[in-house]
Amino acid sequence: MTQQQLKPARIDWLTIMLYIVFVIGGLLCIYASVYKETNPYIYDMNMNYGKQLLWIVISAFIAMLILLVDEKLFYAFAYGFYGLTIILLLATFVIGTEIKGSSSWIRVGSFQIQPAEFAKFGVALALAKYLSGYNIDFKNWKVKAISFLIILLPMAIILLQNETGSALVFASFAIVLYREGLPGWLLVIGVLLIVLTIVALLLKPLYIIISLIVIASAFLFLVRRTQLLIFLTFGIVLFSSAYVSSIDYIFENVMQAHQRTRINVLLGKEVDLKGAGYNVQQSLIAIGSGGAFGKGYLEGTQNKFRFVPEQSTDFIFCTIGEEFGFLGSFIFITLYIVLLWRLTIMAERQRSKFNRIYGYSLVAILFFHFLINIGMTLGLMPVIGIPLPFISYGGSALLSFTILLFIFIRLDANRVNELKNFE
Repeated sequence: MTQQQLKPARIDWLTIMLYIVFVIGGLLCIYASVYKETNPYIYDMNMNYGKQLLWIVISAFIAMLILLVDEKLFYAFAYGFYGLTIILLLATFVIGTEIKGSSSWIRVGSFQIQPAEFAKFGVALALAKYLSGYNIDFKNWKVKAISFLIILLPMAIILLQNETGSALVFASFAIVLYREGLPGWLLVIGVLLIVLTIVALLLKPLYIIISLIVIASAFLFLVRRTQLLIFLTFGIVLFSSAYVSSIDYIFENVMQAHQRTRINVLLGKEVDLKGAGYNVQQSLIAIGSGGAFGKGYLEGTQNKFRFVPEQSTDFIFCTIGEEFGFLGSFIFITLYIVLLWRLTIMAERQRSKFNRIYGYSLVAILFFHFLINIGMTLGLMPVIGIPLPFISYGGSALLSFTILLFIFIRLDANRVNELKNFE
């Protein structure tokens, strides 16, 4: 058997079936969230569900093409795909269209393409190729630096497009780096910085700095003091104090007013049910009103009367909660966890390091979207505007997630023929 040949039995059909279930379920949810009696046909191109159906057909065609091509293509052209996505990201500054304050879109006829979505699989391919290269040791700081650069370059460009939510998704690649040998203490530091950031947003910097000094003094009093430990403790307090002060400065002087309001609402410092907190409040009402078994398909009052803005995109989960209730939400979340578990198992069984790293990139991206999107609808996460993969309305998102998934399915289908890594 040659590399170009593909046996259907080696394709992971469970993953494809889950994909089909989510895509069809997403289309039905989009239909329910924007349904109009004057436009009842699901193929009506004047409605979001008609456009999504078209994107589903396009995505299915691309998925079949991916399964038919030689899997070596993805390794050979990994850097090319990455470079192309960077060019597309930069192109938005020249030919981009501004939508809802973000200049991250390129208009193609009556459709808009968001290059930030495609940058995800570009980074996944480039990172996988680099880290699977010959004589690459992730313990080397140079290797770590280049790996972070591959991730941070598109992330920085997307931030400049005022697309904070899409940029934050790239933080999920930390999971991949950890799997490949990133020291655990770096992740601990990352978690501590997140905690310190939240505390800095809740309390005045002076109070935090005084608390840090008191804690450090008590620590040094209780332990056996050495010169190194004293200097290390002093350095941590100094760095933490500077970090807290910088967070306060950025929050007050760099962030826009609507961003500050969203954070304050999330942290409970403000109540703005008619402004920044409106979406979340209406989402919670929709989900809560669904009860145990839901109101029934197309029977959600929050849907019918358009109480939840962006219900077909960022807040699509509240449609599931209202119309299918707790049971429907539980089944959906369970199926999604099964998909993530399945992809993790597939990633671990790869003989190729390239395949494994790419697989974990896919899992990390889907997990981040899943966690943040559902967290947004429940008021547990900040509203940063990222879609629920395969469910939310959006052609760019559906196509990019489809490409991400089916590249890995194609790589996995050929794992039995790999005698060694691509190295």
